[in-house]
Parts: sequence; C-alpha cells; structure tokens
Amino acid sequence: MGTAVITKPAQGRRAVGQTFLHGYLPAGKMASRAATLLIVNASERSARTVRGALAGLDHRLIEANTPSEAMTAIAQHQIDLVLIDVATPLSGSIEFCRLLKKSPATQFIPVYMLGNCDDLEEEVQSLEAGADEFLIRPLRPRAFKARVQASLRHKAMIDSLDDSEAVLFSLAQSVEDRDPELGQHCHRLALMGAAMGLTLGLPGSDILALQRGGYLHDIGKVAVPDTVLFKPGPLTPEEWETMKAHADRGAKICGGMRSLASVLPIIRHHHEKWDGSGYPDGLRGNDIPLLARILQLADIYDALTTERPYKHALTPEHALLTIREEAQRGWRDPKLVEMFGDILPTFRTAPAATDHSHFSLHALAASVERFRSEPNRLQRKSMQTGVSQELRLVSGF
Repeated sequence: MGTAVITKPAQGRRAVGQTFLHGYLPAGKMASRAATLLIVNASERSARTVRGALAGLDHRLIEANTPSEAMTAIAQHQIDLVLIDVATPLSGSIEFCRLLKKSPATQFIPVYMLGNCDDLEEEVQSLEAGADEFLIRPLRPRAFKARVQASLRHKAMIDSLDDSEAVLFSLAQSVEDRDPELGQHCHRLALMGAAMGLTLGLPGSDILALQRGGYLHDIGKVAVPDTVLFKPGPLTPEEWETMKAHADRGAKICGGMRSLASVLPIIRHHHEKWDGSGYPDGLRGNDIPLLARILQLADIYDALTTERPYKHALTPEHALLTIREEAQRGWRDPKLVEMFGDILPTFRTAPAATDHSHFSLHALAASVERFRSEPNRLQRKSMQTGVSQELRLVSGF
C-alpha cells in the first residue's frame, strides 16, 4: 500500500499544511506545526480502530503496512509518535520498536504498541524493547487521546532541548566561519571520527558523540581574540595560555546540556598527549578518554593535509609519517595511530588538487569496507552489516 497522509478522515481530507493539533501546547497557545503520528498497521481494520479513537483531534496521520515502509516514512517526515500493531506482518513489530529506541536519531519518539488481547508475554516483550505504552483493544477513546496528548507534550519539550543544541552547533559553525581557510574541517572530522568508531566496533552512541565532537571540539575558540587565533607568528606565553583555555571554555559552554554529556570529554581532552604533556589536565595514557584520542588523530591529520597561508598541505603519506613520529615521541596512542594508519590508505600518486584530506575521506570509506571483509585483522565481531546499518540510522550517511 505504501504510506499515505490522512487528516481527520471522519470529516474528510484537508491539505496537510492546514491542520493543527489542539492540546499540543498549553491552553491559549497554538502549536507551531501540527503533530504527525505514524500508524504501523496489521490490517485496514486495525487502522480504522486507531483513526476512530483519534477522532476529533487534528493530527496528521501517516500509515504504513510494514516496518520497512515505516522507516521510509520516518526518513521523509518529522514523526512525533509511532503506534505499532503487535500483529504487524513479517514478525517485525517488537524488533522495529527496539530499533527505534536503540537509535539516537529516533530514541525520543514515543512508541505505543497495540495488542488485541491481554497477552502478558507480548506486553513484557514490548516494554523490554522500549515501548512507552502497551495498549489493548478495544481502545477507550478518551483515555487513549489523553495518553497521546501527554506523550506529545513531552516530545515537544524534548524538541525544545534540540533547539538549544542547534544554537550550540550554530555557535561552533561560527568558529569555523571566522577562518575561511578551514573549509569543511569540522565536517571532515565528523566523518573520520565516525569511521574510526565504526572500525573499532564502538556502539552507536559513541559514533554519534564522535560526529558531534567533530563539530563542537573547538567551540571554546569563540572566546579567543582574533589577534591570537590568527596570529601569523609564534604566540607569546600569555597568548598561548589564552589559546589553550579554549578546551576548558568549550566544555563549560556545552556542559549544561545532558544530550552532550558524552561529547564533553572530546571537547575538553582532545589536546591531551599520551605522555601527559598535553592540556588542559595533563592526562596520560588510557586516562585520556578514548573518544578524545580518536578525534585528536583526525584533527591532526586534517590540519596536516590542509593548506594554510603559513604552510603547504602535506600528502597523506607524509601526514601519516608525521603522526607516527609523534607517537614515537610519546605524544600519541601508538596502537590507535597504527589503527588509524591501517584504515587510512596512503596515496601512491598525489591528486592534482591540493586538498588531500577531502580525497582521503573517499579512501577511508573504502577501507572500512575492506576491514569488514577481513575481520581477522582487527578481531572485531561488530564489523558487520548491523553496525553499518546502525551508523546510517544515527548519522544519515
């Protein structure tokens, strides 16, 4: 059947852009957009039951017959609540719920599971998969609508937190915009960090933290004066202290957001050194958070392979050699450096363009596939299709 947008079927169709959700905000305030509910049906009869229970509310309804169709709908629309019939074909209802709650991209969407009978096993499995509610037919319309409204109010609060996070990302982008020579530096770091995390078999939450860390790691530089940030020559001891303070300032800027808790170690510690000679805390060895060590290597590599007014871009081979030399000096995690070298194939012939870092990302993507086909080299069981699919769900790659 595919997905279809339906609005207030009992009163006829209306253009989607003209519908509003009453009760989504406190009384007297109109929602900035209508709420969108996704119904994953086992049958048309099941869909009619849900539509009837929602009668009188101007929600947008999107219907899907299978989890696959539902995923397509989620990719195309901003979904506020998902209602899944436990009897959905292909035995996918419980797993689909688990997938939604596992992915950071969809974990805050309320999920209701709808059953036809008082089946304790189905209810337990649904709740263990992360469902917010397990409801039994026949639905009681007034109670059902009250539950839906309560969940939508909670979702609106979560979305407002996302708005605050968007402000921080805009602030981080302003740091990059201050220096046109940086180009897509943060974007490249997000890609390389995520690829490293995938190769190491890290969970999706860590991969997401690496992506966010790619954009936010230098947010503290908003407090660094241009006279220091863009000084062409060596910094004075006082100027160097000002520059080093950006790591602590960045962690403080983002410290008030729970959703960025896993990113804070990256922001604060991506300039620590393996031998303890880095900043701001002089951490050494494995005391330096793993995610900070990962993004640090991507940051160094990108800086080396990007042309700046005061230096030429190094080739990928030369950049990797430089990083390995720093590992020998005790500055970098030697095992992680070798891992980085393994997944970052060097170029035997340099491209005509000077931006080697951009080309390296293509090689990086190819090398991840190579490692997936050679699991014994890293002995990582997680390098399987399931992890790759999770990365796509997390990041939209």
